[in-house]
Amino acid sequence: MGQSNSLHDHYEYGVIRGLVMSTLLFGALGLSAGLWAALELTWPVFNFDLPGLTFGRLRPVHTTLVIFGMGGSALIATSFYVVQRTCQVRLAYPVLAYIVWIGWTVIFILVPISYMMGYTQGKEYAEFEWIFDWAVAVIWLIYFFVYVTTVLRRKQKHIYVANWFYLAFILATTLLHVFNNISIPVFGAEGLKSYNVFSGMQDAMVQWWYGHNAVGFILTVAFLGMMYYFVPKEAGRPIYSYRLSIVHFWALTFLYMWAGAHHLHWTSLPDWVSSLSATFSIILLLPSWGGMINGIMTLSGAWDSIRTNPIIRFMVVSLSFYGMSTFEGPLMSLRSVNALSHYTDWTIGHVHAGALGWVAMITFGSLYHMVPRIFGGKIYSEKLIFAHFWLATIGIVIYIVSLWVAGIGQGMMLRAFNPEYGTLAYEFIETVKFMHTPYIFRAIGGGLFLLGAVIMIFNFIMTMIIGSRAQADSNAMIPDARAHA
Repeated sequence: MGQSNSLHDHYEYGVIRGLVMSTLLFGALGLSAGLWAALELTWPVFNFDLPGLTFGRLRPVHTTLVIFGMGGSALIATSFYVVQRTCQVRLAYPVLAYIVWIGWTVIFILVPISYMMGYTQGKEYAEFEWIFDWAVAVIWLIYFFVYVTTVLRRKQKHIYVANWFYLAFILATTLLHVFNNISIPVFGAEGLKSYNVFSGMQDAMVQWWYGHNAVGFILTVAFLGMMYYFVPKEAGRPIYSYRLSIVHFWALTFLYMWAGAHHLHWTSLPDWVSSLSATFSIILLLPSWGGMINGIMTLSGAWDSIRTNPIIRFMVVSLSFYGMSTFEGPLMSLRSVNALSHYTDWTIGHVHAGALGWVAMITFGSLYHMVPRIFGGKIYSEKLIFAHFWLATIGIVIYIVSLWVAGIGQGMMLRAFNPEYGTLAYEFIETVKFMHTPYIFRAIGGGLFLLGAVIMIFNFIMTMIIGSRAQADSNAMIPDARAHA
């Protein structure tokens, strides 16, 4: 028999292509906003005395666009790709999947505009107001339904481990989003304003339960789903230890939930709560490094490809930063270290070591693997991938080292005192002056990273232009369907 052309014999790539384009759009906007905010911290004149461009409004524009806009779109795109390929079944309810893409994109175009107009809850990583909270919840439930239904229709007996991580990310994010955003809307002159039902220390506790687990389940567990699929696929080797990946999964999903209170050391939070959270944070080091070792060992026997394959380079660097960040995080959760690091730029350096080094680099590597396959054709230029890799890597190193210098120096200056007089050795303004030079290097590092991302976007646009979507779809035959034909 001839090859079947039935729509149901093919994987659904159309919605994935749309989500990839949203990822690139939000990445360009979010990284640009981050660089602009860094320039404002270095030279405040860059706000041009415009309320919408002040650092307090621009900073959540940056975090929301990169975490939820770029990161969220990339996660939804790769999860739809991975669940189809590993379950060997077409994506369930493609129309609903398109609603997820369009709804997610529209929401995170409007949210930054609301920030620049002054609407915010003032909650870290959850600044958008109640109307957007509800919209995100609706889209997220549709996403959950499409994803789970696809898994339930699978033609493979086992659920591949990458899907375990994606499922944990979807479920945990639902829980976090709902409970951290229980608020009372205010209608009338204040427009979109709302007030949270929690207050005082309870509000802080719920916020950092959410804030740390947003890092844990969105920026760690979810992107491990990417790692467990795309690293073995690009290396052409099976995952080093499937058993270790299961231990990694269960340990992370249990331990992460209890670690958020270490953000509240030295506050009115009861000491036993923050001490317990620090204990869980220290224990997290073990499964985190187990996962990092699992990814690195998957490349065992394929190390020669590092010289010739730039995508593998992105993945190796991302795993290295994952290991480093998951060592630094538990270290900073210790009370003695936290006394120096908290409220300083060391924390910002730590966050960006994870966000740029781990999250962005594994995303770039995964996209470089996936984009040619869903758009039909080869990548436009491999030389541009190498250029992107070096710009991103050098930019990250400059960025985080400058903030380590700024943060540790800042912390030491704020703690220094004159034993003879019992007074502080430095005035606050002196710490601000000290950080100016590191901030210049921070902006340089961010600029290099953004330049690399722009090169990637150009490379992808050219790949999309020369590629054949029809060829991509025809190559996306579901194995069982091909065998039947």
